[in-house]
Formats: sequence, structure tokens, C-alpha cells
Amino acid sequence: MTVAVTEVPAIELVKIDKRFGAVHANRAIDLVVEKGSIHGIIGENGAGKSTLMSILYGFYEADSGDIRIGGKPTRIRSSADAIAAGIGMVHQHFMLIETMSVAENVLLGAEGGALTGAGLDKARREIIRLGKDYGLVVDPEAIVGELSVGLQQRVEIIKALYRGADILILDEPTGVLTPAEATQLFEVLTELKRQGRTILLITHKLKEIMAITDRVSVMRRGEMVAHRETKSTSAPELAELMVGRAILFPARVAATAGKPLLEIAHLTVEDERGVSRVKDVSFTVRAGEIVGIAGVSGNGQSELAEAIAGIRRATSGTIMIGGKALAAGADAAAARLLGLSHVPEDRQRMGLVTGFPAFESAILGRQDAVKYGNGMLIDQQAAILDTTDKMERFDVRPNNPVLKTANFSGGNQQKIVLAREIETDPQVLIVAQPTRGVDIGAIEFIHSQIVALKAQGKAVLLISVELDEIFTLSDRILVMCGGALVGERETGATDQNEIGLLMAGVETGVESGIDSGRAA
Repeated sequence: MTVAVTEVPAIELVKIDKRFGAVHANRAIDLVVEKGSIHGIIGENGAGKSTLMSILYGFYEADSGDIRIGGKPTRIRSSADAIAAGIGMVHQHFMLIETMSVAENVLLGAEGGALTGAGLDKARREIIRLGKDYGLVVDPEAIVGELSVGLQQRVEIIKALYRGADILILDEPTGVLTPAEATQLFEVLTELKRQGRTILLITHKLKEIMAITDRVSVMRRGEMVAHRETKSTSAPELAELMVGRAILFPARVAATAGKPLLEIAHLTVEDERGVSRVKDVSFTVRAGEIVGIAGVSGNGQSELAEAIAGIRRATSGTIMIGGKALAAGADAAAARLLGLSHVPEDRQRMGLVTGFPAFESAILGRQDAVKYGNGMLIDQQAAILDTTDKMERFDVRPNNPVLKTANFSGGNQQKIVLAREIETDPQVLIVAQPTRGVDIGAIEFIHSQIVALKAQGKAVLLISVELDEIFTLSDRILVMCGGALVGERETGATDQNEIGLLMAGVETGVESGIDSGRAA
């Protein structure tokens, strides 16, 4: 009688436990990852996913528990230990030197001696080989800062493979990618798996989990609560396991549009180099209506939102808010006075000051309001009480207004921005990438807030690279390509295929992508 031999798992985590003071980030976690598989790990923001992966990659050391790599007990106290054990990690925010070439970035930290010339030659040859073997084609001589985000991510993967990684951890890898770049990434991961590499995919996007993983593990509040074969589960089941309850997204209700509240006429916006980023754009958003703008990132959506919000100066054209013109050269404060609120696409760069306590981030741009003091000195107690109330209504966790903004998860940081912008009772809300890097529970909440504004008769301009989000929330869809509006559709009279073709310029002949720094 022949006994079947089970292959040793690539990774075994046994009773991994980690505390940060009073915060119990990981609670006796067990995890088995099979060799040559793509294994997803999901959970809400703050569930402990990143902490667990940081332990595996050596950024933290577990308080207790065991790690086995390829069946061998392995102590990982640093990233050097992880690399030596064959583990590589691609971070959500890339660890690249933008002024250096691809080859120099790949070699950095792995020079292996004083003579870097020979090392660079070897790195160039290996980059070309990896490009051919795994579909990771990138020019070794290209300057990293001149590459698209998708190509920069390829460089990060090449760096890990160059260092001998058999296990690759990817943390929210599609959070900064266009749909086309995400598709290319998944093709690369599938090829890596086919050639025997093991992939750990950390993401909040259930569609991606269902599309590419073999198995998925679910974390909630520091604990591992479930393991599933992907083919034997469903997105609704995984969502419920993540949050601990059924997820109920608001149904889209037909618009009863009223008077125009946002009117854009012949708006053109040029950047500092004189390149037109927004080209003669005109549209209207009415009371009780959500208008979505779809487009591949880099096609003028960001500049359009910033111009309407008074952050970026328009070259020509008019902006009307609530029937009143925003004066040429007016700033964001003038736009707010006309009844406009703005949730920017990058909450950390434009929406918050992460070094501030939450109550200061929660009043940014509104600090001169009478309820916060006399205009010269802020009444901190009043701001703290007001922020506590906002946090309660917007389910910000923890409800601690004096905690540094940087210490909140991405989803809770986004809720702080939304609370600040929505609670001013605006006539018009511009909300850009509202759920970028946000877990499914927070997405449900954010969508419900946007729909509630529509029901209150507000005008909402939604900008998102997520077509699912555009179709879920919008009454009408405008498509931007090459800085211009190339199409308008009623949501119920189109589909994602048609909108995708418009985004790519296929139906219009317009070239998608106007940022010369985003080379394909």
C-alpha cells in the first residue's frame, strides 16, 4: 500500500501573538499557506493583517508563536532574515528611489561588494531575464520616477525576485493601479504561481480575491476567524465573515433632479508646464443627483476636481455653485463660502495633516468658524467635543479625538474627512476616490452617506476609477479621456463594457492618458 506524501507548506504560522501596549493586534493566529498557491488574506482596516505580514517580513517580532518556512522553524527578526528565508514583500507605498534607474533600484542593498559596475551589469541581465520569464518587462535603464505606477510596481516585484524570493507578499497591490494595470499584475502573479512561487495577497477587494486566489483567510479584530477554499465560498459570505454581519449596500434610487447646483462651462486647466489637463469641459449637476466621472487615472479628473474646489486655478471657463459664479482665481475658502465641500482623492496628502490630533484634522478649513473660537485662538475643548460627536455619527474607530491622525486606519481617516465635509451641510459635494484603500464595511457606510446627501437634495459629483462604484451610485456617467469629456450616459442605459471603451478612447479616437510621466 502506497501512502500519499503531502507537500510541506510554504508557510506555517502557529499561535502568533502581538501586542502594542493595550492594543492586542494579533491574537494566537494560525495560518497555513500551501506552496505554489495564491493565498488571500482579508479583513477590515485594523483587523491585524498588516501587523501579521510585518511579523512575517521582520518589521516586527512576535511576542509569542512560531514561524515555519518550508517546514523549518525560522526566527525572523529583521527584513534581512526574511529575505534570507526566501520572503519578499511589495508594499502598498513603493520603496523606490525615483531619481535612480530601474537597475540601480534593483541592485540597491544587494550590491555584494565595492565594485558596483559588475553588479549593475548582472542586475540588467537579470531584469531582462525576469521580464521574459514572468511578463515583468521593464527597461533596466529607465528612471523610476518617469515610469507609470504599474511599471514601478513591476520594479518592486523584480527587486524581490532578484533577492531570491520564493514567497511574495503583496499588500493592497491594486490600490494605486488602473484597471488595466491591475489586470497585468494578475497575469504576472498567475505566471509566478505557475512557476512554483507562493503569493500572499493582502487586499480588501473581494472581486480580486474571487478572481485570482486559491484559498482565502479572514481576519477580524486581531483574530483569524475563517479559512476557505476560494472556489467553495462567495463574496457575500466573505464580506459577512470580515464584518461579523451581513453587508447591505444602499439601493440606487432614481433621481428627482431639481435646479442646477453645479454648472461648469468651457473649463480649461493647464498645469505648471502649460500642458492642458482639462480641455473645454462643460456639464451640470442638479439638486438630488449624483453624477459620476469615470476615467483611467491621469486623464484630467484630478485637475478638474481641484479647479472646481478652488485648489487649482482654471485657465479659462466658468464655475457656478448654487447659481453664483466662483470668481476667477478664487481659492478653496471662496468655494466653501458658496456651499461647496470637497473630499480629495488623496486623504493623507490633501485631506488631513497626519501629525495633527484628529480634532485638528476634523476642523481643517473650518477653524475660523465661530463655534471653534474667535478666529484667532481655537477653543480646543469645543473642537474636541464637536469632533467626538462627528466620530460617533460617522462610526470612527477609536472615538478618540486627541489621538494622532496618523494612528487611525485608512478607512477611519477617510471617515474623518467625510464627516468634516458633509457636516457643513453643503449644496454641492465633490467626492474623489471615496473608497480608495477602504474595507468593505467602511465602503458600505461611505456609500450610504453619499446616497443620503442625494436624498436631501444635494448635488454630488463623484470621481472614481472603480467602475463598480460609479455604476452603484451614479444617476448619470460622464467619461473623461485625454482631458476631455468624451461621453455621457444614463446609468441604466449603458454597461461597463461601453464605459470602458469610452475610457480607453476606443469609441472616440482620443488617446487615453495625458500625463507624460505615466508611460505605458
